[in-house]
Amino acid sequence: MQKRWNILSTDTNKVIALQQALKINKTLCNILVQRGIDSFEKAKKYFRPSLEHLHNPWLMKDMDKAVERILWTFNNHEKILVFGDYDVDGTTSVATLYSFLKANYEHVDFYIPHRYKEGYGVSKAGIDFAAANHFSLIISIDCGIKSVELIAYAKTLNIDFIVCDHHMPDEILPNAVAILNAKQKDCNYPYKELCGCGVGFKLIQALAEKLNLENESYLQYVDLVATAIAADIVPITDENRVLTYFGIKKVNENPNTGIKALIQLAKLEKNISVSNLVFMVAPRINAAGRMDDAKKAVQLFIENDDKKALEYAEMLHIDNTERREADTNITEEALAIIQSDAHLMHKKTTVVYNENWHKGVVGIVASRLIETYYRPTIVLTKSDNLISGSARSISGFNLYNAIHACKDYLVNYGGHFAAAGLSLLPEQLNNFIHAFEKEVSNTIHPDLLIPEIVIHAEVAFEELTMNFYNIITQMEPFGPENMRPVFISKKVIDTGFSKIVKEQHLRISVKQNDIHFSGIGFNMADKFQIFEHKKPLDIVYTLDINEWNGTKSLQLKLIDVRLSE
Repeated sequence: MQKRWNILSTDTNKVIALQQALKINKTLCNILVQRGIDSFEKAKKYFRPSLEHLHNPWLMKDMDKAVERILWTFNNHEKILVFGDYDVDGTTSVATLYSFLKANYEHVDFYIPHRYKEGYGVSKAGIDFAAANHFSLIISIDCGIKSVELIAYAKTLNIDFIVCDHHMPDEILPNAVAILNAKQKDCNYPYKELCGCGVGFKLIQALAEKLNLENESYLQYVDLVATAIAADIVPITDENRVLTYFGIKKVNENPNTGIKALIQLAKLEKNISVSNLVFMVAPRINAAGRMDDAKKAVQLFIENDDKKALEYAEMLHIDNTERREADTNITEEALAIIQSDAHLMHKKTTVVYNENWHKGVVGIVASRLIETYYRPTIVLTKSDNLISGSARSISGFNLYNAIHACKDYLVNYGGHFAAAGLSLLPEQLNNFIHAFEKEVSNTIHPDLLIPEIVIHAEVAFEELTMNFYNIITQMEPFGPENMRPVFISKKVIDTGFSKIVKEQHLRISVKQNDIHFSGIGFNMADKFQIFEHKKPLDIVYTLDINEWNGTKSLQLKLIDVRLSE
């Protein structure tokens, strides 16, 4: 698939000033300035994360009301129900808040809605459960900001709500005792990009202070917060970066019993990174809600016994294996549908439907299809008497707006810029497919249909030293808005030793001004022919370390290549 190369530009004056202040490589200063690190003080804070950089929790609107209501519940011996979503952010949020409260108060329980029986967010079934079991306070976490009617219903049952959420609020807010959400218009909290678990963490930080507890009483959950940040794809900046930095440190040194069990089953050995959490740990947590009941993900994280934790982890591992088989099979079937219809191959959207597909994996399948056919994609299946499914977008295109424009054909829909869910009557399927294709065709810029590679800087091979690489490692943890630097080197020459390995990967050997580097391009065997031309090449890559016989050397992790102009 052809890709667009976007080499970022930077304010040269700021780069020069930062280089004079830091006395490090100019290319690295260039990348730092792109990330808003344009002074010595900002660089110091960036390279040396500290728990002192965490913001004061009391700056969050309604924090005083939330803490006061929880302490009132403690003093009056009433029951608290922690209510959360079934994904990674939701289950880690519930585990964090529940564990903290349970350590300080007896009458606490938790509730995770069933994905298929109750759907996303606060549910009537959850509120009825609270009423039947005499809970007077529900703390919703990673959901609730849009649950105006359900929270009003809870009020009629004499149940109060504290809402801890990070999703964008509507104009009308629920009638809760307190709403903790930094995205509220009148909230002065200095950082707006916390995930749900991050908001819960700020609540227990404030509670710990009010209860005169040691900092460790809330810091012990920072590895769960880091897992949520990694999985929820929020920016790794400011407070999220501090929480992730110390969370990853804890994952590697003294992890939560549940995380430890998941790491063991994923066969991860040492130096766990954010990408390990995203690609190895998070899918096992998510699989519980996709294939069965996410309650066991919370039970895993609140379990202190290693043996029992491993039993829960094995349940999640089985769910994940079933999830993987389902998404592999459905992806193959969906690709076959597209490839068998010449008309579908030339559209600007992909919409595929099969009534027998598993509802829990259609979102993953949509993402898989985009890897082959890069365009806004919807995968649908049958659920009760409706057709329902998940939509995924491509970079830069507002999927939610496109679906909203087709709302006349839908029973229900919701989501955001990059992902959405929807349901419709079977008789409206063809009408919706045509309307969605028309809307996307009329609004999408043609460039967006070509995948973009963001390149942070051009670099010469002579700059690529171990010291250069060591500074890059200090930029970790990487993630949205603090991605691992991507480099381009121009007019490099193949040494003649590049080759295909294991039939699908590309082992490269290239030089620039007599400086040699080797590298690996995973699943890039189809690019080998470019190297065979023996002409100057432009290569795009990240830097990596290769260890062989106890010796470490820099290697290039190839992303793309083309002939030099």
